[in-house]
Amino acid sequence: MFDPFFTTKPVGKGTGLGLSVCYQVIVQGHGGKISCVSQVGEGTEFIVELPVTNQRV
Repeated sequence: MFDPFFTTKPVGKGTGLGLSVCYQVIVQGHGGKISCVSQVGEGTEFIVELPVTNQRV
């Protein structure tokens, strides 16, 4: 789901870059975490955690 070009839309109807870009900024750029909890018929919750101080140098 965090892979570039992943999409659930029909071919040609989406770019599939949204979560991949989010992952790059949050995890790779800031050293944070993204997790998700999903229940069929209930919805999906995304949890974004960012460090108070940047751990990357």
